[in-house]
Amino acid sequence: MNVFNRFAIFLFAMAAVFVAACSDDDSFTTSTSSVLTFSTDTLRLDTTFSKVPTPTKTFWVYNRSGDGIRLSNVRLEQGNQTGFRVNVDGIYLGQASGYQVNGLEVRDKDSIRVFVELTSPANGNVDPTLIEDNLIFTLESGVQQKVNLNAYSWDAELLKEVVVSSDSTIQSTKPIVIQGGITVKEGATLTIGAGTVIYFSNSAGVDVHGRLKVDGTPDENVVFRGDRLDWMFDYLPYDRVSGQWRGIRFHETSYENEIAFADIHSAYNGIVCDSSDVSRTTLTLKHSIVHNCQGYGLLATNSRVDVSNSQLTNTLNDCAAFFGGYTILSHCTLAQFYPFDGNRGAALRFGDKKGDNVYPLHQFDVLNTLITGYSDNVIMGSFSDETVKNYKFDHSILRTGAPKEIDANIYKDVIWEDVKDTVQFGEKHFVRIDAEKQSYDFHLRDKSKARDAGYVLGNGTSATDRDGKARTNTPDIGCYEFFE
Repeated sequence: MNVFNRFAIFLFAMAAVFVAACSDDDSFTTSTSSVLTFSTDTLRLDTTFSKVPTPTKTFWVYNRSGDGIRLSNVRLEQGNQTGFRVNVDGIYLGQASGYQVNGLEVRDKDSIRVFVELTSPANGNVDPTLIEDNLIFTLESGVQQKVNLNAYSWDAELLKEVVVSSDSTIQSTKPIVIQGGITVKEGATLTIGAGTVIYFSNSAGVDVHGRLKVDGTPDENVVFRGDRLDWMFDYLPYDRVSGQWRGIRFHETSYENEIAFADIHSAYNGIVCDSSDVSRTTLTLKHSIVHNCQGYGLLATNSRVDVSNSQLTNTLNDCAAFFGGYTILSHCTLAQFYPFDGNRGAALRFGDKKGDNVYPLHQFDVLNTLITGYSDNVIMGSFSDETVKNYKFDHSILRTGAPKEIDANIYKDVIWEDVKDTVQFGEKHFVRIDAEKQSYDFHLRDKSKARDAGYVLGNGTSATDRDGKARTNTPDIGCYEFFE
């Protein structure tokens, strides 16, 4: 046998081995006992608004059968009737494909990934309604396997790029979803009625050049929040995650704004007041919450602002910052327990300097107010001229170092929070500080030194607390009156 023939026989033998190996690796079965395994048998997309796309969720499909498995098709049981959108292994189940994919192969010990979104149609119901469909996997063996897709769909009024050019009112028992934002033009007033809940998409917020009037009540607060109703983790809804929407901004032409009984939370900046004419009031904020912001809670630059019976808490920057202008804080709770960053800002910052700019601080009065947080010092002041002291703290609890010489014209009946005497960084004042679950309740505990430590203010601010409940003749410091 010549060398050429020997080499040919060698190549044939190697090819036979290679084919046999490929055949073993690529063998496919039609046995009904060989089936797929799924990372979940039910994919829940939580609660969503009708006509608003959900975030994408995924699951995995595994082949652990020992042989390759071919799929005759993968399809939505109800076609395109429910609003689910599915991509299987990079193939979209759309109209062009007849809402199914055919001829997929899943080799042994391999997997494919499935992506699911939902834009549900309006259902006409007041309450969230269950929407579901099954994703059917039909194997070449004839075996059918399925994964249930479901979500609760909530009818909402969807508004895009809202521009208010004349006096208008928004009030609804249905949720209102804002995409693109709300702009109130100069000369116009937007009133938001009691019980209205407004959900903002990620880049949306409220820009006020005219006037905003929020008419909440103790029983029916007006709520401003992000539009995500799903959960980041099993214990953490996205509603407790900061930076979900842009917040409210009052521009330099905006005056006489009134916000009462509002819950503003999980924004970037909760409220921003631009520099304006300090002879006119920019904002009156009362009986309200500004909580969990990725920027500032309330930022006022060279403005006239009156804040009473309000909670300003948990922000990456300062909970409240005031530069110049006129400010009155009465019966407020400022608590800085923002959990995500050790470089969090102060609970309160004030002064006449903002960067390189100087704004005269005409008046800064803090009355019956509780200011605390994680740090030993949560109050910061910055002044271009330290001899000008147009500020005072009266019947307040301050978590900061007491001056060596206390000026009675500036500090009257102040309780200086002793760090060594305070359990868990000021947390002992409050009912619940749970950083892990992002769950907070800033009502007073029975052991808080804020109880019965305030005095009755002559302007009626001491009559009721943040919840609208009547205060006693010796009111508590902070926005909440203690009740058993």
